[in-house]
Amino acid sequence: MSCGACCAAFRVDFHRADLAVEGAAGVPPALAVPVTGNLWRMRGTDDAPPRCVALSGEVGQQVSCTIYASRPGPCRDFAPYAPLGIGDDACDRARRRVGLAPLQTS
Repeated sequence: MSCGACCAAFRVDFHRADLAVEGAAGVPPALAVPVTGNLWRMRGTDDAPPRCVALSGEVGQQVSCTIYASRPGPCRDFAPYAPLGIGDDACDRARRRVGLAPLQTS
């Protein structure tokens, strides 16, 4: 992956059902912080500037998600066509925030 802008631009909040518990796949609890009883947040996404703790590499160059197979729902749902080179408004905002050009739109 060569982008990673979304991982370095937005807060990532998710339902606690996305957490790994007792051997079940999910976000490792050490990489998240509780916000409310049911709401958790990826560490680093509340920083200024934000950067998800699970993001490895240099944004815009070479990046990867260290928990890709277990990433939370908001990460799975974000810009579903970006791998095809098709962005959306949120993707374009994230890319602008980190100095990258928007992807083509559908």
